[in-house]
Amino acid sequence: MIEVLVVDDDVRVADVNAAYVAKIPGFRVAAKAHNAAEALRLIEAVTVDLVLLDHYLPDETGLSVVRTLRERGHQTDVIMVTAARDVATVQAAMRHGALQYLVKPFSYAGLRAKLDAYATLRRTWEGGGEAEQAEVDRIFGALSATAAPELPKGHSPTTAELVRRALRAAEGPLSAQELADRTRLSRQTAQRYLKLLERTGRVRLSLKYGDTGRPEHRYEWAASI
Repeated sequence: MIEVLVVDDDVRVADVNAAYVAKIPGFRVAAKAHNAAEALRLIEAVTVDLVLLDHYLPDETGLSVVRTLRERGHQTDVIMVTAARDVATVQAAMRHGALQYLVKPFSYAGLRAKLDAYATLRRTWEGGGEAEQAEVDRIFGALSATAAPELPKGHSPTTAELVRRALRAAEGPLSAQELADRTRLSRQTAQRYLKLLERTGRVRLSLKYGDTGRPEHRYEWAASI
């Protein structure tokens, strides 16, 4: 069982993220923390394999927490889960040893894709032995959001590429209907591919709230390629 520490200054968000983790086979929530000091204390007190770490904390930043962990000799794995989108923060997270970076808001499917990839990575590590170049490449790419998704039966690579191009060309997030209009796909087909790409981390979901009714789902390209 992979023990997870969920760190977020917003109690409600921490509860939602913990509920997501609890639904994923092979993972268990070891504890929740709402500030840096509490997170560091819990890592010393309980078994933690992975930290889902917010960047904006009331006493320190998430990056400061990662730095302190490494200075203290902790090799606990970290996935940043934060609204911080600036490239400098993403770069610093990588340099301090964060395995992945998940931008808020995200869905259960988006988090599950990251954690499933992490579980696969841990199994590879635990196997030990030596690795050929292909295996090394697979290890380094296991958590990458830029890896091409395997398309389920009934999905076309040509259509997936059409959706990718339309999203990358857009100046901002698109709704499923807007994507359908741009690609001449049906709305149902556009929605199906958007959900697939969102599950694999290549598309980012956001919500647009209007005066009445349900929020509109909007999608933008999240991968760097």
